Amino acid sequence: EETKKWNEADPTTPVVPAIDYIAVTAQLSPGPAKKYRLRMPDSQIDKAIAMAEKINGIVILEIQPGLSTFQEEIPALEKYLKMPQVHLALDPEFAMKNGARPGTVIGSVSASDINWAANYLANLVRVHNLPPKVLVVHRFTRPMVTGYKTITPLPEVQIVIDMDGWG
Repeated sequence: EETKKWNEADPTTPVVPAIDYIAVTAQLSPGPAKKYRLRMPDSQIDKAIAMAEKINGIVILEIQPGLSTFQEEIPALEKYLKMPQVHLALDPEFAMKNGARPGTVIGSVSASDINWAANYLANLVRVHNLPPKVLVVHRFTRPMVTGYKTITPLPEVQIVIDMDGWG
């Protein structure tokens, strides 16, 4: 119903509904891997994908890495990122490069991390002949994304920096 309202408001811009699913969630406790993150089981990610299929939507898999890295977490989601309707979001708020426990301070992501993620997605697009991927980067303070002027646009990846909120 909401999609219909947006389509009526602006018929020249087709609306695509999306489900943003946090596939890797930051945790207050270190967990077995001592990385302050929890990977959601495939069965839960599969449910999000099935929900999106019912509404002809896309899925955005979000990563809150805690003390892990995007370079470690993104490849773990590759089987999903190879699907044409699945995209990626990075949540710097919970990227704790300073070693702090998630939720105690605001984390950050560097342009080199974003470029790494974009290149990873671009490679999947090229190798598997996929439509362009969307890479969403949440940001609500300037220090959350460092070196942002060196983020490199790629034709295979649409990078979106969005205003997100604390918590």
